[in-house]
Amino acid sequence: MEERDIKIVEQYGETDPELKALWEEHMLYEKQLAKYDGKAYLTPAEEREVKMLKKQKLEGKTRLAAALDKYKK
Repeated sequence: MEERDIKIVEQYGETDPELKALWEEHMLYEKQLAKYDGKAYLTPAEEREVKMLKKQKLEGKTRLAAALDKYKK
């Protein structure tokens, strides 16, 4: 996320529950994916988990970007 987006979340997150929820969801996916980043090898189950998490994160990021666009105008 860009610094500008983070500032928008900080500024409007308390008054916009949808924006706050989308941001928290995005950060949750970041943390979940980070635990796999340090591994030298992933099992097939872990690879599927990472793929699923990345897909969910991308879908959430798209929704988050749409929510942020309201405040960028």
